[in-house]
Amino acid sequence: MMYAFIPFLPLLAFIVLSFTGHVFKERAHLVAVPAVLLSCLLSILAFLEVADGNILTIPLYTWAASGALTIELGLYVDQLTAVMLLLVTIVSSLVHIYTIGYMHGEPGYARFFSNIALFTFSMLMLVMSNNFLQLFVFWEAVGLCSYLLIGHWYERESARAAATKAFLVNRVGDFGFMLGILLVFVVFGSLQYEQVFGAVSQQAQATIDFFGGWQISVMTLICVLLFIGAVGKSAQVPLHVWLPDAMEGPTPISALIHAATMVTAGVFMVARLSPLYDVSPVAMDIVAVTGGLTMIVGATIALTQNDIKRVVAYSTLSQLGYMMMACGLGGYIAGIYHLLTHGAFKALLFLGCGSVIIALHHEQDIRRMGGLKDKLPVTYWTFVIGSLALAGFPLTAGFFSKDELLLVAWMSGPLGQVLTVCGIATAFLTALYSFRLVFVTFWGESRVDPHHADHVHEPASTMTMPLIVLAVLSIVAGYVGIPEFLHPAFASGDSAHHGGLAAMGIMVAATLAGLAGISAAYVLYVKSPGLPDRFMQQWQTLYQGSLNKWYVDEAYDRFFVQPTMRAAEQLWKRVDVAVIDGAVNGLARGVAWCGWVARLIQSGETQHYALGMTVGLVVILSVYILL
Repeated sequence: MMYAFIPFLPLLAFIVLSFTGHVFKERAHLVAVPAVLLSCLLSILAFLEVADGNILTIPLYTWAASGALTIELGLYVDQLTAVMLLLVTIVSSLVHIYTIGYMHGEPGYARFFSNIALFTFSMLMLVMSNNFLQLFVFWEAVGLCSYLLIGHWYERESARAAATKAFLVNRVGDFGFMLGILLVFVVFGSLQYEQVFGAVSQQAQATIDFFGGWQISVMTLICVLLFIGAVGKSAQVPLHVWLPDAMEGPTPISALIHAATMVTAGVFMVARLSPLYDVSPVAMDIVAVTGGLTMIVGATIALTQNDIKRVVAYSTLSQLGYMMMACGLGGYIAGIYHLLTHGAFKALLFLGCGSVIIALHHEQDIRRMGGLKDKLPVTYWTFVIGSLALAGFPLTAGFFSKDELLLVAWMSGPLGQVLTVCGIATAFLTALYSFRLVFVTFWGESRVDPHHADHVHEPASTMTMPLIVLAVLSIVAGYVGIPEFLHPAFASGDSAHHGGLAAMGIMVAATLAGLAGISAAYVLYVKSPGLPDRFMQQWQTLYQGSLNKWYVDEAYDRFFVQPTMRAAEQLWKRVDVAVIDGAVNGLARGVAWCGWVARLIQSGETQHYALGMTVGLVVILSVYILL
């Protein structure tokens, strides 16, 4: 039962700070940080306990019992859960410590710690869920926490708009997710993982009749509906538009929610429900192609962005595409392996961005940076390590996980081989935009605002220490045998330990692509800094498309937002004003008219009232006699 404290310690921190935040104020971290550090320690113990194949089940209580539906709230820890617990608690612990320095002096300091504690609790409960309903509840809870944290600086219009956008876009995906869970209950009569997974083979060939003749696989429909939820939460095309805007939130939240934890929930969900997806090749292909498309779209947009956080945000899109592509091709272990290594180096890059932003007094445009590597040495070198890992440089964690992922994709068949080629091409783009960011931000002449140039310095140790720890993890995470550890959690999981020319060829191709990207970035942004402008002029259409995010937001605005607004305006005019307001106002006018008529017969003379009473009495007696 002690492992139940893993999620409930952050919950306790949230409750305490919610009621006493005004008391703790600038000392709120004294509540939140110890709670998440204890959760991290317990997660390490759970990891060690399930390392030999054990599975921990912790029943808590019966949540709901109605007819055939019985929902028991409980915790489930296998190898997949254990590695996710480590990811969430380690990154969350480091982000909590980093926040002490980053948010120092902010008026919402205690509220911020309260909300990230709530998020940590929600994410931990999500990965420890043992049934679909519990998964859905905390799936929605992390979405709510995302809304609160993106909009932390709610006095800014841009932050409010970004929070609302994230919330609404995720609701689109969550609607499909909810329908998928309802269909699971209709088909299987249960929402418990073990019962559903045990009955999958019985429903593998079941179909549903659509429109009187079109037969569709039940399992395919369930998997596609559930995947729609993952498309929203893990920012896959076409529901990816919320993630870059979410950079309006404080940088620690960009690292925690939008790099290492919340956005990986969709990948985790597909991996957790692998017994369902394994029996639906169509759904698997949809997952793989969606991931491959997201991988390419994210990388091509990241090439031209000038906001330091948005470059890293679009990198996250691309890497999530890699993970989803691997899961769709049956490489669940490879996908989760890359999810874990990516969590380390992407959190590092986001926190590195935060250090630069704080040092430059909240400047985020890389065109106003440069020449920072000597003034921010710790930030610079840790940022380089994170960029090398992201680019898949040899001997970093990203090198091992990306090679594993691409090899699994290649071995999966023709579709996988096409996507592998796309993945290697994307590896070139990844290295190019990663080191564009390094060279433009840290190298060359300083373009920093002269008012701040003389005051640039390394941030406090509470911010640099997490950078160093994450830099170490960005290397050592590739050497701890994660694929072997995960293997018992997946009956059909394919670890990519294949020998022969395929493995060597994929490794060489991906490594060369990464090195070529780094070299191209060096030539373009260090040796010949005028070349990017020349290419921009020569390829204006492509450049503008990438700079404007391929106009997806504009397309949504034109085809969805504007028609909805026009329809709402017409409904307001024709229904609200003409019908509803007309009915209400008409009733009011009728009452007023009746009052006016009644006023006319109120003469104020007694004989008139006596006559009226007499006539009324005669009428009543006449009716009585006649009846």
